[in-house]
Amino acid sequence: MRETAYPPPPPLVREPLALGGISIPSRFFLSPLAGYTSLAFRLAVRECGGLGLASTDLVNARSLIEQRAKAFDLAETCAEDRPITIQIYGHVGEEMERAARQVVELGASIVDINMGCPVKKVVKTGGGSALMCQADAATALVERVVRAVDVPVTVKMRLGWDDQSLTAPGLARAFEQVGVAGVIIHGRTREQGFRGTVNREGIRAVVEAVERIPVVGNGDIRTLDDAEATFRETGCAAISIGRGALGNPFIFRQLAHWAEHGDPGPDPSFDERVNVMERHFHDLVARRGARLACFQFRKIIKWYNHLIRPPKAFYHRLINLETVARFDETVAMIRAEGPSAPLPGHFEPRIPVPTGPIDKW
Repeated sequence: MRETAYPPPPPLVREPLALGGISIPSRFFLSPLAGYTSLAFRLAVRECGGLGLASTDLVNARSLIEQRAKAFDLAETCAEDRPITIQIYGHVGEEMERAARQVVELGASIVDINMGCPVKKVVKTGGGSALMCQADAATALVERVVRAVDVPVTVKMRLGWDDQSLTAPGLARAFEQVGVAGVIIHGRTREQGFRGTVNREGIRAVVEAVERIPVVGNGDIRTLDDAEATFRETGCAAISIGRGALGNPFIFRQLAHWAEHGDPGPDPSFDERVNVMERHFHDLVARRGARLACFQFRKIIKWYNHLIRPPKAFYHRLINLETVARFDETVAMIRAEGPSAPLPGHFEPRIPVPTGPIDKW
C-alpha cells in the first residue's frame, strides 16, 4: 500500500451525469482503442465495476454501408454492454448519416464521430484528425449526423493538427451550436501522435469554449493522481481512459471507490486478475471462434502478463496460443503456480506507447 494519502476526489465525480438524454453511471469512460476494445474486452471490464460509458473501436462508415463483416464485428454490442457509444469515421456527409442510422439500429446508445484518430489509413481518406483542418466542412458533417439520428451525438477529437493550428476550442463551440451532446478531447495534436505529455491547458481551453455541453478529458490517465489532476486542471466533466485500462482493467472500479470513499480500495486479488483474462478470452472464442480468438489474444497477452506476472514459461505458452485447450491448461498451471513476482499495486502499468502519427501499435 502507498504511504502517502490519495488526493481528495472533486465533488463533481459524485454528481449525476448525462449525455443528451442518456444517464451515465459514472464519470469514468473507456476510450476506443483500435484492435483492443472489442465487445469481449468491454464486458470483462464492465464486470470489474465502476465503468460509466464504453466505446467500440472506430468503425469505417463506408464499410458499414457496404455491409462488410469486419465493420459489424467492430460495432458489435449487446444488452449487457450499455450504455455504449459506437464510434464512426468518414468525411462524406451522406455516408456518415447512413452509418449513424445503422449503428443506432445495431444498439448504439450514443453515436460518436471520430476526429481524433492520427493514423495514416484514416487521415488519408479525409477522416479522423484531418477533419479538424476543415472547420466549416467538419461542422456541416456533424450537423448532418445530429439531424439523422434520435440518440445523442458526440465528437472525439484532438487539440488540433499541430501546435500552430489548435482548432479544438472553436470546433467544440461550433459543434455545440449544431446540437452535439458532448465532446471528448485528447490533449495532444495529430502531429504528436502519442509522444510527449498531454496538454491539460489545451483541454481546459475547450472546456471554457463551450456553454453547456460536457467536455470529457482524455490522455495520459493511468493513475488516480492522473485522474484527479485532469479533473482539477481542466475542469472537465468526465475522463476517458484507454491504455490505462489495458494495463489495469480494474481502474474504473478503483476510481469509483475513490470517488465514494477517497481511496481506491483493496488491490484486486490474483484470482480476480486471472478471472478477467479468462472471461475475456472465452468471450472472444464464443463470438469469433477458436482460431481467430487465439490469434487476436496473442497481442493482448502482454497486458495480462504485467497484470498477473505469470512464470515466463507460461507467458510463452500464451504468446504462441493455438487452441482453447492450451489456454485452459496454461491458466490452470498459472493458478496453481501463482505469480512469479510481486503483483503490481494500484495504477502501476508499464504501458508501451506508440510514437508519432502511426499506422498501427
